[in-house]
Amino acid sequence: MNALGYLRLSSKDQSKSLEYQESSIKEYCKRNKLNMLGVFKDNGESSYTFDRPDYMALEAYLKKYKGECQYLIVLDHDRFSRNLPEALMKIAELEKKYGVKVLSTNERIDLDTSDPDVFMKRALDYMMANKELFNIRHRTKQGIRNAKEKGRYLGRAPFGYQNIIDGSKTNLIGINQSQAVIVRKIFNDYLLGIAPYIIYKDVKALGFKNTGNSAIYDVLNNPLYAGFIKVAAYRDLPEKLVKGLHEPIISETEYWAAQKMLSNKRPQRIQPAEDFPLRGVLKCWCGRNYTAGWSKGKKQYYMYYKCIDHNYINIPGPKLHDQFNEVLKALAFKPHQIKDLVTKAKAMLVEPLKLKQEKTKENAKALHAVNEKIYLLEKRYMENEIEGSTYKTWFKQYKEEKAELEMALSGRAKMKDSNEAVFERVLPWMSNLFGIYDKCTIYQKHSIVRGVFKDNLAYSEGAFRTPFIDPTFEDNSLILKEKGLLFLEYRT
Repeated sequence: MNALGYLRLSSKDQSKSLEYQESSIKEYCKRNKLNMLGVFKDNGESSYTFDRPDYMALEAYLKKYKGECQYLIVLDHDRFSRNLPEALMKIAELEKKYGVKVLSTNERIDLDTSDPDVFMKRALDYMMANKELFNIRHRTKQGIRNAKEKGRYLGRAPFGYQNIIDGSKTNLIGINQSQAVIVRKIFNDYLLGIAPYIIYKDVKALGFKNTGNSAIYDVLNNPLYAGFIKVAAYRDLPEKLVKGLHEPIISETEYWAAQKMLSNKRPQRIQPAEDFPLRGVLKCWCGRNYTAGWSKGKKQYYMYYKCIDHNYINIPGPKLHDQFNEVLKALAFKPHQIKDLVTKAKAMLVEPLKLKQEKTKENAKALHAVNEKIYLLEKRYMENEIEGSTYKTWFKQYKEEKAELEMALSGRAKMKDSNEAVFERVLPWMSNLFGIYDKCTIYQKHSIVRGVFKDNLAYSEGAFRTPFIDPTFEDNSLILKEKGLLFLEYRT
């Protein structure tokens, strides 16, 4: 009679080595005068499924050499499986399909597997193995949670960090300085209002390795970069953030500010493109946004803008861009206007400066109050006065409020120049609005257009039209009207 041996070593439970299992199976075969055809080994595979490499190879062997093997020997039934229903079904299937009897080394060779008592005993064995599997999983999850609660990051280090081993052979993560620069840029650019897809394009050129549509969002949502470890919810325990052992790449303030922006962000319906800077901000006379694209001519492709409700209107892209550039050039301040603005601004700065100082005091007071709320919230949670879900909701809200206040305070603290100096340095640039626009990213160009025309810029009959223009540029709009470039058309 022929037999095959099957060995399995669990990555979570390594109490029975492969060598020990093989030795016991060979001894069993020798004792019962079975000819051992071979041994199949699964090292570190799950006991809950039969989708294991060597087990599938075992079934393929039995199918190919059907009738040559009569027994499949395992050390214990928990080496075969810890899944009670799956194991009993698989034993019956092997015996019916291939004529192979599954036995453990503590069972007799002449065991009658059709005996109800044998079936009940095996069912009990597998039930106990199933229970042990759940215990192993529970201990593993608890061990992971305990490690995370102590601030330890487990697993492969994300972009911006690298895995290191300390003197006690314990896995830790440390900052990868070259990658950390990119992570900081992602957060800084996002907080400045730059679109994630533009950020992705920029950082990819710098060496950002993550791919996929959510690559930037994955970085922004990861509290690890702010020095936190996320501990997942478990049973009655809520999800929470704990201070990690690793060094943060960004500040807590930056992280929570990004979370607030992410929660308020609405998806952008029209994706801007560098070739079409007015797509998404320029409307047809009917109110619908112009779309843009390339049209194939006889010898080359041509850029155009069009309204999908008026297919007969095709506006050449170069013509439209040139006209808009002329609009920007005409909107720029003249030297005498800048001089007058600086004089008036200096006179108007005294009262706002007092208001800013008062606002700084208010923010500092509000920050103290928020810190007190966070302290009381954590105290109530530790004393089981509130549910975990309630704690999580308010903790996130308070942290976002704290980040907003800290950014407001730090922003004022970093202003080294006087307001007068800022005006004198910045206002002259307004004499070259086109030069600023020309050097901007596509997202910044859209910000300029929306800032000047309040998302109400239209084009029809060969000219730009708008019901609104920033009051700063109203005098300049008369020049644009004379040139036939832009018309103010107030709605009634």
